[in-house]
Amino acid sequence: MASPSKREETLKEPPSPSSPRPGISWPVNRPPDSGPWTPRLDAALRAREASTIQQNTPALVSKDLYPSGKRSLSGIALRAFLLGSVLGLSICATALLLYYKQHLWRAPFFVAALCVFHFLEFWTTAEYNTPTATIAAFLFTNGKRYRQAHTVALIETTITSLFFPDWQSRVNPPAVIALGLVMMLVGQSVRSVAMAQAGTNFNHQVQSKRNEGHELVTTGLYKHFRHPSYFGFFWWGLGTQVVLGNAASLVGYAGVLWYFFSTRIRHEEKHLVEFFGDQYVDYRARTSVWIPFISYSDLVKSSEFGK
Repeated sequence: MASPSKREETLKEPPSPSSPRPGISWPVNRPPDSGPWTPRLDAALRAREASTIQQNTPALVSKDLYPSGKRSLSGIALRAFLLGSVLGLSICATALLLYYKQHLWRAPFFVAALCVFHFLEFWTTAEYNTPTATIAAFLFTNGKRYRQAHTVALIETTITSLFFPDWQSRVNPPAVIALGLVMMLVGQSVRSVAMAQAGTNFNHQVQSKRNEGHELVTTGLYKHFRHPSYFGFFWWGLGTQVVLGNAASLVGYAGVLWYFFSTRIRHEEKHLVEFFGDQYVDYRARTSVWIPFISYSDLVKSSEFGK
């Protein structure tokens, strides 16, 4: 028999390179001349395969993930980067101003606190309530009044720090600042833990229809707090103004937040009674909101609220 020609030999497929993880490490579209297995080659082929799959079946990639989508990966990355950058600069500015004993440290401190709050809103949602982890979960678009309140608070603390430092020292001594920090820490911790414990049952928007799988959470913090996320934000917000020494904004925050949460709780609990019936009525009777002057009796007496 004649030996095969050199042309015939070149047409033969070379032996498949060996892989330490057969069936896993090699993509299905592996070219026959890819050579022996290496981690770098494995990663390159996997990237090529993923690219091929995405191009051939674009429906597998949700449009929400693209730049204009509500879950835009680039949008989320940009916001996280900016939050981290502003947080780092604010911490440095706060530390520097404290070192030189300047009252103006309160302004960058407030900005840093806002960065932490908005980051935790998204991170907690993404970690424990992934289906609703959209760009809106950062809560940057939390309403015009929300932005106005923080802007006024920042302006007030800047003006008092620059032009009335002696007055600020009298109304905002270290003991009061410490109290405000404790209020902020407790409020932020309770809110974040409550969001984690509620999981997919938590939503930033009041729901008028019961979603599939929606359950009444009565364990953890919810065993003692009927609306722990509201409790957390209320006391965190007041704590920021105590730390800043903002007398006017403290009164404004207290009034606006109390009205907002009392109205929201009445509206939300009306739907919760519709969703869960006597189960929620009993739960409501044995728990408290822990926000001053928002009590169970006030809610059941409301004309909007009733069984």
